[in-house]
Amino acid sequence: MTGQVDAYCERRMSKTYYVYILASARNGTLYVGVTNDIGARTFAHKEGRGSLFTAKYGVKTLVYYETFEDVREAITREKKLKKWCREWKIDLIEAANPEWNDLYLTLNH
Repeated sequence: MTGQVDAYCERRMSKTYYVYILASARNGTLYVGVTNDIGARTFAHKEGRGSLFTAKYGVKTLVYYETFEDVREAITREKKLKKWCREWKIDLIEAANPEWNDLYLTLNH
């Protein structure tokens, strides 16, 4: 049984988590989220199934994301970014993605 538990823990520990920002347009409405499947989650937002907020405001473009190996670190980062003022979020996006390209197109899905 120990081997099964170790294998389960190893799979769980090797998972990747993402904190992401979606936008409705350049300098438009922003949404910050966390997921363990950035491709599927972004696709759900694009299809209007990601959240009521993103569906209502047309927030569908993946403009920024960070990766984490620890879900707790990812959640902490998400909460921190949600508290940031809009200007700081825009600066973060523009530092990494100055053209506000849809990063969903660069994901391996």
